[in-house]
Amino acid sequence: MLRLKRAYEPRTRGDGRRILVDRLWPRGVSKARLAIDDWMKELAPTAELRRWFAHDPAKWLTFQRRYKRELGQHTDLIDRVARRALQGRVTLIFGARDESHNDAVVLAAVVRRRMAAILRGRRRAAHSH
Repeated sequence: MLRLKRAYEPRTRGDGRRILVDRLWPRGVSKARLAIDDWMKELAPTAELRRWFAHDPAKWLTFQRRYKRELGQHTDLIDRVARRALQGRVTLIFGARDESHNDAVVLAAVVRRRMAAILRGRRRAAHSH
């Protein structure tokens, strides 16, 4: 199972494995309070794309397309997150105020698509035996 959560919300038992997916550490949050299990900076948008987007909803569609293109260079990490989420709960942690227009939303969609592909592959393998 895959979930999203702002870095400023407290950790809960239901979070499972917490992965920070921002390139920058969330402002004003201590390591102890954030309580992450992993920090996958590589999955964050490049600094150039992040600055261009600047959380402007008018740029959202173009941002999604460009960010997905960047994520294409990290299929191994996406696969790792997808497989962990299929085994148990994974929560992607992000710092953005806008909970609808941020990189974690795009990343979650890409990871969920990968999870579905993995499950389809498992079903095919099970039916071929």
